[in-house]
Amino acid sequence: MTVVFDSDTIAPHERVGAVAAAIQQASVPSHVVLDPPEDQVHATFDVWQFGEASVFRARTSGIQLIRTPKQVRCSPAPVLAVAVQQAGNGRYEQGSVQRVIQPGDLHVMDLNAPYDFSWRGEGTSTCLHVPLDQLGLSAELIRQAATRVQDSPHYRLVANHIVQLTTDADALSTDPAAALSGCASIELIRGLLLSAGSDDGSSAVVPSDIVLSRIRAYVRRNLADPDLGAEQIARAHNMSVRQLYKICANADYSLEQWIISQRLEQVRDDLTKPDNKDRTISMIARRWGFRDPSHFARRFRAAYGLPPREWRTIATAEGEPQRGLAATELRLFTREGIEAEHRQ
Repeated sequence: MTVVFDSDTIAPHERVGAVAAAIQQASVPSHVVLDPPEDQVHATFDVWQFGEASVFRARTSGIQLIRTPKQVRCSPAPVLAVAVQQAGNGRYEQGSVQRVIQPGDLHVMDLNAPYDFSWRGEGTSTCLHVPLDQLGLSAELIRQAATRVQDSPHYRLVANHIVQLTTDADALSTDPAAALSGCASIELIRGLLLSAGSDDGSSAVVPSDIVLSRIRAYVRRNLADPDLGAEQIARAHNMSVRQLYKICANADYSLEQWIISQRLEQVRDDLTKPDNKDRTISMIARRWGFRDPSHFARRFRAAYGLPPREWRTIATAEGEPQRGLAATELRLFTREGIEAEHRQ
């Protein structure tokens, strides 16, 4: 188990601030209100990584998380949170949605919109964080689908999947195929949202959303092909290059840049694998479609802040550099202060 925080290791008088800071390090800046008296506050947080996706489990005494419009503006989130309540009844409010979340229930939390989530007494919630750029779905679609995910036929499948990931997380996250489990999880979330968004005539889902999802899946399957490009992708989807670019433009999506970013991630991951220690960086880069070593080196440094050779040295010596969400403005507010900021 990857325990990232255990309040039992913190002095009772320091727990309130420590819990507030830890939960935001694992998620996004929000205001944290803890219900019990200071000496009764307790929490355990676990995090497991599955490639681009991650699972975060919080087991705490009574807690309330409030994300205000100001925090959304100042600290946009690169991930979507899909959570399953595992103990205690949660209360969730976002936009026009107000729900009581019972054990076993799933809810989608848009971290780029204000929300209020809480439970009283003992509670446990397991959250799957998926990168928005991997989902390839519009913000409007996600927000509309989030209001009716419980009506999707995929709802129970996804809820059970998240619980199962947590049950076997230690073994799954350390398995060489952990990143593939993450990819499968992202695809399940995409399917859930597309399904929920297409339930009625007012849905934001349009054929281009589904086509773009298929395009992205095709790209991931063919990253190693150095000839992968617009013409090949358009031909595989029975459309013109012009239609392909139009679909991508409507989604504010750069096809070429996304292909490069996906290839860089594959190279980055391969550089840390023990079975690749005798392969040169150029060999690994070519394996993922980079023909020009100089171009690859420039793009790698721009993406990760280090030349690939230096990154490999650090990553293999100390473990992969952390790329999690930055913990900013870690503060604990009174209810009155939160309400005042919420009105801004």
